[in-house]
Amino acid sequence: METRYLQSIIEKDIKSKMVFLAGPRQVGKTTLAQTIATCYSRPVYLNWDNPEHRQQITSLRWSPDTDLLILDEIHKDPNWKNLAKGIWDTRSKDMHIIVTGSSRLNIYRRGGDSLSGRYLLHRLHPFSMRELFRGNGYSFQLHEKTTPSLRFDMESEGLDQLSEFGGFPEPLLACNKRQWRRWKKNRFETVIREDIRDTAGVNLITRMELMARMISERVCSPLSMSSFAGDLAVSPKTVKSWLDIFSENYFIFKVPPYHKSLHRALRKESKYYLWDWSVLNDPGSRFENLIASHLLKFCNFVSDTFGYSARLFYLRDTDKREVDFLIEWENKPWLIVECKLKQGGKLLPLRYFADRLGVIERFMVVKENGVDYVEHNSNVRVMSANRFLNAFV
Repeated sequence: METRYLQSIIEKDIKSKMVFLAGPRQVGKTTLAQTIATCYSRPVYLNWDNPEHRQQITSLRWSPDTDLLILDEIHKDPNWKNLAKGIWDTRSKDMHIIVTGSSRLNIYRRGGDSLSGRYLLHRLHPFSMRELFRGNGYSFQLHEKTTPSLRFDMESEGLDQLSEFGGFPEPLLACNKRQWRRWKKNRFETVIREDIRDTAGVNLITRMELMARMISERVCSPLSMSSFAGDLAVSPKTVKSWLDIFSENYFIFKVPPYHKSLHRALRKESKYYLWDWSVLNDPGSRFENLIASHLLKFCNFVSDTFGYSARLFYLRDTDKREVDFLIEWENKPWLIVECKLKQGGKLLPLRYFADRLGVIERFMVVKENGVDYVEHNSNVRVMSANRFLNAFV
């Protein structure tokens, strides 16, 4: 198993707080926790799904010499927050704690502040270009009072592998089409028929499964609630609540429209992308989803690890000008990105929005290899994805 990008960060954080490790199913949370455990002399791993482990957890029964306690899937206990609080408050001073689990951990942690001040949250993402081909760490530089400095001094050759098999460890590292197809089918059924069923109720699963397949066909486009509602014969309010459930269970993620300081900007319809971009058949949609996932991973990383505010948006106005992505850094527009399979796309919308928002970092990212130049009329840097993505995490 490759060393994951969060390992060294978590190893430092657990010395002072509990670490909550959230993220999609099968993204490698348990494996990462158990890898960290190899650095300890007396670690204990307890999984709520194991009846014997469950009894140990509820009775707080493990060796007093334990120096690392890993609690997996404890969110399945309705009282898990108070349980985790009690474990933390009564632990020995030499015991460190990691709490991992399915994506529902991220949902339920919002329901109260009984754990306030006791934990740090990290969201584990699928493998990205830099993590897969350059290993642990990052190359960008963070500055206290200014925006980050990106470095584009590295290029990788494996974009096709990442695009074809997605970023989840099992299919990506196996590089086997048959294994990928079986894994893809199993993951869809697990997320929809187990995680989402437990969240939404068994009676809705058939229509929610249909909606999940429809979302996959509408990735990269602003999603109309009323259109979905008509197709599913439910209310727009129900569609919104289902989208929230899909997002909270890490099946999709939302990219809202940016409208601050923009006249005639679109304000309502968000875009939705899949955590597993490999299931998309259209090459353009798959490429855009891959870029979106990398940018979201960067935003979550700098937020969880360094405490900066970094948010991902897209740009569109009522005149139908549109640009794929904008990152807002500390509440100010910082980075604007348009994605294309090949060079030659229109740069006017990108220049229009970048000029009005005062964005200097403006990029057209293409799937073609060996591309890196500045289009001087617009000051847009046109760059291959295998170079651009290595600047992140």
